[in-house]
Amino acid sequence: MPVKSRWTAEVPRCSLQQWIFDSPCGPLPDRRAYIDPEQPDTNYLDLSDYRLLAKRVALGLQKAGLKEGDRVLLFSGNNIFFPSIFLGILMAGGIFTGANPSFVARELAYQLRDSQATFLVTAHGSLKTAFEAAKEAGLPRDRIYVLGGDTPAAQDVALSSNPGPGLKGRIEGAKHWTELLQGNAKEAESWGWKEPKDPQTTTCCLNYSSGTTGVPKGVEISHYCYVANGVQVIHLNELDPDWQERQKRARALCFLPLYHAYGQTYFVANMPRAGIPIYIMPSFDFVKMLEYVQRYRITSLTCVPPIVVALAKSPLTKKYDLSSVEGMGSGAAPLAKEVADEAEKLFNRKFLLRQGWGMTETTCTCMSWDPLNKEPSSGVGEMMPNCSGKLMSLDGKTEITKAGERGEFWVTGPNLMRGYWRKPEATADTIVVDADGTRWLKTGDIGYFDAYKPGGIIYIVDRLKELIKVKGNQVAPAELEGLLLEHPEVADAAVIGVTINGEEVPRAYIVRQNPKSKITEQEIADWMAGKVTRYKQLKGGVVFTDNIPKNPSGKILRRQLRDRADKEVGDIKSKL
Repeated sequence: MPVKSRWTAEVPRCSLQQWIFDSPCGPLPDRRAYIDPEQPDTNYLDLSDYRLLAKRVALGLQKAGLKEGDRVLLFSGNNIFFPSIFLGILMAGGIFTGANPSFVARELAYQLRDSQATFLVTAHGSLKTAFEAAKEAGLPRDRIYVLGGDTPAAQDVALSSNPGPGLKGRIEGAKHWTELLQGNAKEAESWGWKEPKDPQTTTCCLNYSSGTTGVPKGVEISHYCYVANGVQVIHLNELDPDWQERQKRARALCFLPLYHAYGQTYFVANMPRAGIPIYIMPSFDFVKMLEYVQRYRITSLTCVPPIVVALAKSPLTKKYDLSSVEGMGSGAAPLAKEVADEAEKLFNRKFLLRQGWGMTETTCTCMSWDPLNKEPSSGVGEMMPNCSGKLMSLDGKTEITKAGERGEFWVTGPNLMRGYWRKPEATADTIVVDADGTRWLKTGDIGYFDAYKPGGIIYIVDRLKELIKVKGNQVAPAELEGLLLEHPEVADAAVIGVTINGEEVPRAYIVRQNPKSKITEQEIADWMAGKVTRYKQLKGGVVFTDNIPKNPSGKILRRQLRDRADKEVGDIKSKL
């Protein structure tokens, strides 16, 4: 039998924006929502400003021609306006999709085409890439809006009738994003969004993921899924008897990217719902992060493993007062127990650094910790409220019910994705519907329960899937292999992940078109670097080989390559 969560929590059937704000026009607590840490006194949004600005974006998009269900792609790093644009898209009846701001034009064009986005909002600094991608995808310039430039302080943008450059901010046919806000401040105050008829079947965002295998796919997350995940997270937090007191002094620092499900769910939805003020960093900078923690007395850190590694090992941490931090979590990729232990020492062990587990396909978090559990552990917690999990044999036919025995995790719950956007075959490969009609997500992760019962702690030990995780970002070997095969000197290719200095990076094995070719491994790596964003580059090296090991059906035998890489990886360390 599946292992059910120990907890249940009621999930309201409403839109995400309704869950965050309770109503379109009702009173909201007088507190900060988002703060620019470089200009905290002049550049901020109160909770009411957050909602008002989102409503103005929604009205502007509708006036610009957005229809219900249209996709809007946001191509930007973090900024104080990002959350309002995200929710404005939803309030207008649209679907948000966000792209990594480091994408090259080819990658952005793929997402524009695949999502069939009808609008693109881009950071000013990424305009060249956006123009090139939009041209490739067939998106007209007048459907592109530019963030940045001469945008005034956030509260002025939210409240002013005609903020920013407006029509004067047009660049080569693209519009400045403040055109969406022109003249609608008064109307927005009394305007209310239209609630979806069925939040469970109404998609609110497409967060792109490679799933367990293959090229990036749009993960359809409904309003209900998103709300359910927020309810789950807050329900666990409220189990802490000190939660109310902690809330009074809580302050968060957002350095995780908001286009990614992890940063997005916590900083666009969960923390504003909980009333926690958020200082938003435009991108991660380790020294600035330390400075802000000290200056603003940040109480919680939502991290990924490379940041925890830096905290644990950098001598700079000793130069700052980090005593305000009362809790820290890590997700998106595995964290070594030794590193977690070192980080806990940094904070004098006043809390346990906990790992959680989730996937874009589960909205975000699916396994986490009871705050009353004070036992140190390298596990990822237990099933979240309303969720269930089970272990299956690798052929998917037999359920494993013995504690400590390993299998592939399958999970279900109200936060489970609707499916992959316009990819029914990929959805069918990933979601299994049992005889009772329950939809189970095959996670591709291998692990075990310490006790096969509600409350059993889950340990993840390996990945069945082929994905490589680089600093929390998913890299699909199939995508890189497809690109490598475009090179005239490459006859065959396989990409795997290797761990170098504690971080996973892509490594390519190449069969040359001509064995006598003069091309070097470095030339291949440099060529690839111009084709992909930084985290997809072949930092694990390029190795020429006589053949790529495959089974009779043509599937690459990656385990053989990983075994080979294990023997070679020492040489890589000495070269980097």
